[in-house]
Amino acid sequence: MSAASSSLPVFTVDDLEEAPVFDAESFSKSDALDLGVIAADLVRSRGLDLAVDIVLAGDLVFRVKLGATGPENDFWLAGKAAVAVYFGVPSLLVRRRHEAAGTRFDELDEPGVDHAAMRAHGGSIPLFVRGELLGTITASGEPDVVDHQLAADALAAYLAR
Repeated sequence: MSAASSSLPVFTVDDLEEAPVFDAESFSKSDALDLGVIAADLVRSRGLDLAVDIVLAGDLVFRVKLGATGPENDFWLAGKAAVAVYFGVPSLLVRRRHEAAGTRFDELDEPGVDHAAMRAHGGSIPLFVRGELLGTITASGEPDVVDHQLAADALAAYLAR
């Protein structure tokens, strides 16, 4: 198992609801590349097995697969991103809200929720531009709280540069 298994981050509903939302004045494909490189550098420096996608307006503009990741991660990347896009919040927050309510996401009966395509597991964070949902950054390959932490840390590092 990777380095991430030794101590997993903990996220509560409150933690996730209080986290800053990524809402930029603009965000281009070039910006997505910069964010993706930051994410890839974090993956390597932490010795993680992670795939990272950045999708803007339905278009995959960045993907990297490091360590033991491969084609099996594509399903998870797409499924987590679908949840973040549909609900407009991080996929881990959707999972944690269901856990707190004692419900299962896969039993949610809501128009537009496609259980065959959506995965309410941590790792995808929506990207907004001037309040409008533009896309997502999504990580997959480690426990979902590690996936979420990597995406959040990459966004924080991108904003701090």
